[in-house]
Amino acid sequence: MTAALTTGRDPRTGAALPGGEPLSDDAAVERIVAAAQAAAPALDALGRSGRARLLRAFGHALDNRRDDVVAIADRETALGAARLGGELTRTSYQFTFFADVLEEGSYLEATVDHAGPTPMGPRPDLRRMLVPIGPVAVFGASNFPLAFSVPGGDTASALAAGNPVVVKAHGSHPATSRLVHDILRTAAAEAGAPEGTIGIVFGRTAGEALVRHPAVRAVGFTGSLSGGRALLDAINGRDDPIPFYGELSSLNALVVTEAAAAGRAAEIGAGLAASVTGSAGQLCTKPGLVLIPAGAAGDAVVAAAAQGLEGTEVVPLLNERIHASYLADTGRLRAATGVSAVAEGDAERGGFRVAPLLVSVEASRLPEQALAEYFGPATVLVRYRTEDELTAVIGRLPASLTASVHLGARETAPRWIGALRDRAGRLVFNGYPTGVAVSWAQHHGGPWPATNSLFTSVGATAIRRFLRPVTWQDAPGQALPDELRDHPARPVPRRVDGVLRLPG
Repeated sequence: MTAALTTGRDPRTGAALPGGEPLSDDAAVERIVAAAQAAAPALDALGRSGRARLLRAFGHALDNRRDDVVAIADRETALGAARLGGELTRTSYQFTFFADVLEEGSYLEATVDHAGPTPMGPRPDLRRMLVPIGPVAVFGASNFPLAFSVPGGDTASALAAGNPVVVKAHGSHPATSRLVHDILRTAAAEAGAPEGTIGIVFGRTAGEALVRHPAVRAVGFTGSLSGGRALLDAINGRDDPIPFYGELSSLNALVVTEAAAAGRAAEIGAGLAASVTGSAGQLCTKPGLVLIPAGAAGDAVVAAAAQGLEGTEVVPLLNERIHASYLADTGRLRAATGVSAVAEGDAERGGFRVAPLLVSVEASRLPEQALAEYFGPATVLVRYRTEDELTAVIGRLPASLTASVHLGARETAPRWIGALRDRAGRLVFNGYPTGVAVSWAQHHGGPWPATNSLFTSVGATAIRRFLRPVTWQDAPGQALPDELRDHPARPVPRRVDGVLRLPG
């Protein structure tokens, strides 16, 4: 009997692509997770320097196959060579970045409290640091076939922490997922990492089996709220529920003040149109609701945004499900009370193409439909007449990954900035939220349902999700990890008897 396949579709035509990957059955999932479980001790034993070399090897391997990876990813996603080339650069850099995080070592939170007297009596010798949790399941995202999929931030941070990874490939780009997995697997073997360091499964059923497997110790997921809830239900049905780190839904409100509109209308409108239509609006940080003052200054912002949107040709949506949802959801938005179309791009021209859309509504008549996320090149312009109307809308905003504010040249931060901070994980000033830098200070989360965790998939603290604390009490030196010994061979930042001490 021929095995069932998962196949990609060409977003430009809607036609099925040749080839395909066999769906992973229960036996395949068991074999792959067992290999990951067996690899965990050896991956941990590589130590920080060994895993740093591994991560750099992954980055170099991806760069060496750049043309192949970009070509296959473009065939399955239609995101274009320029966008995908930039995403690959980000992805390989992300591996290098986490190699640097490993070598610096502060992520371990190494802490030493020597034995001695305290106000509550004698204290034993206590030494604490973070250790790997075990095999991690990662679910690839549809909109980032590289940076949030097989070689993405969840994978890089989990491996850096010392945990093997099993990726559930996204059905929109199975060939890209297979190619990248094979590149990483070969690089891992050449770098001396154990077999099972990186694994991959295909198909929804395999994904459900993966999160239920007792050897899997955490799940990283970027996707829809409904998909995240389904995985949470599966995890909560385990005998031992495990951490679920999800990025699920985000509206990403953007506020333009009267002073900003008066001073930079053309610039703001053009930037807004580019942010909404880039990658066909299929970005988790796309501004989905934009608060613009009523009156002539705001009208100029709207006109510039409309001109920019109407002159932009967007790429097709990623798959049939996203395409159908966009058409249905924007149809309901258009029909909502008080909503009127401002600008619309070119009509559909086959495949999964859609027309970008700007609609407008008065703040005093804001319907619930305007507060929903529309995954695609659409946004809602909300016209406010007073600061009270503005703050009333801010009070209704759902939690998001980002909130953005455009201020005038001499304008001080308004009092409602605090309300925006309460609803977002990143505040952007005089810019656009699309584009998430990989850095030590970056945070890519927000209150539920944007994410459900303090530590997220971008930035150095992403590694914290896949570690757990252990304290050694009165342990002999040879039983301690090097980082906790009195004279470590590879010193890291440590807090010793309450005082932060840096190497050197």
